[in-house]
Amino acid sequence: MKIRLVTFDLLHTLVTPRYPIHVQYARAFEPYLGPLNPDSLKRSFGIALRELQAEKPAYGGDDPTSWWSAVIKRTALGAGADAKVLDASLSAIVPQLMASFSTKEGYKVFDDALPILHTLHNDLRVHTAVVSNADYRMLSVLEDLDFPSYLSPILLSDGEGVEKPAPEIFLRALRRVNGEQETPIVPAECLHVGDELECDYNGAMNAGMNALLLERSGAEQQEHGVEGQSIQTVKDMYEVLEWMRARS
Repeated sequence: MKIRLVTFDLLHTLVTPRYPIHVQYARAFEPYLGPLNPDSLKRSFGIALRELQAEKPAYGGDDPTSWWSAVIKRTALGAGADAKVLDASLSAIVPQLMASFSTKEGYKVFDDALPILHTLHNDLRVHTAVVSNADYRMLSVLEDLDFPSYLSPILLSDGEGVEKPAPEIFLRALRRVNGEQETPIVPAECLHVGDELECDYNGAMNAGMNALLLERSGAEQQEHGVEGQSIQTVKDMYEVLEWMRARS
C-alpha cells in the first residue's frame, strides 16, 4: 500500500543538539557554579531526564520551564554542584538554557532532513508531519532552522497532553491531516520515522502504522526489542526514500 503520510520524530531524527547537551549545560553552569566534570554532567543529565520523564510524563501538565528547571537542578547536583550556590543561581541559569534550546543556538538540522521533506512534498506528493515528545520551544527551533511550513501538523507532547509511545498521539496526527483530505488516509498508509525503539517504532506499529527505526552513524545503538521481533532499520533519510520507493 502506498504511503501517503510520513510523520517524523524531532530530536536525533530531524534535528540534533548543536553541541552535546552536557557541554552546553557545562558552559551555562560554569560562570555560577565553577567547572563541573563533563562526564559527571553527562551521566547526571541522563539520570535527571529519566526521573522527570517517569515522574511527570508529557511534562505533567506543568509549564515546561518548571519541568526543565527540575532537570537542570538535578543535573547540576548530580555532577557535584554546591547546593546553596546552585539555589542562588538557578533563577539565572534556567532562563539562559531555556532560551538557548529555543533557537538554532542549541540545535542544528541534519544534512538529509530538509532534502527528504522537499522530495516527499514536491516529488512524491506525500504529506509530512511531526510527532515528538518535546515542548513548545521546538516550534521556534524549527522556524529558526528554516523548516518548511508544509511540515504540518506538528504534535508536541507538551501541548497534546499525551506522549509517545501512546498510539493516540500518532492517530491524532493522522486525524488532523485527514481533516483536509477528500479521501481519508488510513493508518496502513502512514509511516513514522524515529530513533527510539519503544517510543517511535513500537508506538507507531501499535497505532497500525508502518515504522522505520533510524540508526544514524555515531548514534548510541539500542537493543532490538524482544526475541523474534523483526525491526526495520535505516541509517539515514535516503534509505527512508529507498524503502518508500520500493513499495510504490
